[in-house]
Amino acid sequence: MALLLAKKPHGYVEILSRLHRLVKLELERRAARVESAMALPADLQADVTNRIRKIYGAGADITFSRNPALLGGLRIQVGSDLYDGSVRTRLKKLEEGF
Repeated sequence: MALLLAKKPHGYVEILSRLHRLVKLELERRAARVESAMALPADLQADVTNRIRKIYGAGADITFSRNPALLGGLRIQVGSDLYDGSVRTRLKKLEEGF
């Protein structure tokens, strides 16, 4: 990147823009957000972390948060992948079935 800025070849702004987009997409792909209705105990957080890293690689950046609206279960989003095992979603699907 420093070389691009130093030499400033034709179209370097577009190159930097695309590079920035690729870096942003890579960071988003590695970001994992785990939501649960209640705070997860340390051992369960460690288990979820290990499972996510087994699938998405050791570089996955995992955050845990509490979302009481889920009622129970977990909702995990890693990049564009969503795993929703929350009670709220199950109840919503059941309601749609009637």
